[in-house]
Amino acid sequence: MTFAAVARRAGVAVLAAGLAFATAGPVSGEPVGPAVAKERLDRGAAARPGTVTGWFVDEAAQTVVVSVHGAATGVAEWARGLGAGAVTVEHVAEAPRPVWDLVGGQPIHSGGTRCTLGFNARSGATRYILSAGHCVGAGSEWHGVGGYIGPSAGSSFPGNDYGLIRVVSTAAVSTPLVDRHSSGPDVTISGFTTPPVGSSLCYSSPAAGWRCGSVTGINQTVCYPQGCVNQLIRATACPEPGASGAPAVTNPGSGTAVRAVGLVSGGSGNCSTGGTTWVQPIAEPLSAYGLTLFTG
Repeated sequence: MTFAAVARRAGVAVLAAGLAFATAGPVSGEPVGPAVAKERLDRGAAARPGTVTGWFVDEAAQTVVVSVHGAATGVAEWARGLGAGAVTVEHVAEAPRPVWDLVGGQPIHSGGTRCTLGFNARSGATRYILSAGHCVGAGSEWHGVGGYIGPSAGSSFPGNDYGLIRVVSTAAVSTPLVDRHSSGPDVTISGFTTPPVGSSLCYSSPAAGWRCGSVTGINQTVCYPQGCVNQLIRATACPEPGASGAPAVTNPGSGTAVRAVGLVSGGSGNCSTGGTTWVQPIAEPLSAYGLTLFTG
């Protein structure tokens, strides 16, 4: 059976000059092996037709397959112009896109406003990020480590200190993870809790990394220059600037499963001399916005 017959059986068009069916040989000149043909396409990637989404060597058929989303117009001419010979075209239903993970404890920013990604949550099919209200309220369009995330969707501060960012980017993948930075592998959110006094909690931020301490109080009121915030958790985990909105979770010990506790609101002192961190309990924004955490 000829290669063209095999290709037609697979539902794939073989392109040569004029977009006609052809054998796997080159359009003109010396024969070109598939590895060399792919290298030539790689070098000419910048000039590819707009519908081309990639290419690879089919080792079994010993040809280069070019993936196309939409019309194949210009593909044969592009390959011929690069000296790649005949190529096989496969039509794909969807163009590929880059993907990146939304992970608690990683930086997010809107213009000059910088916060920490707290937790990923959802309401039905709509995805959100929870962070500190005093920080989310100061921004509008938010970006993370992999690109654009989405707009601010609400905030409550003072009185409370939580804010909501709507995730509209299809490239941004919501996860139940919290980054421990250099302190170990990511931890996974399994639910949420209000920790008792004396229990251990940890938080994660780009500025301070992974910090742990003890809960020394609950239902506390703290007054900032902008106003007072009620019902906060007090902990000995030392604070650093830039931790606003950081996810506070139960201490995983030697494991990686944790429960969400809340969002870092503020603090006093620092990690050189010691200090105090105040945490907005997570149960309140989940209830206020009708959200469910991403868990794993």
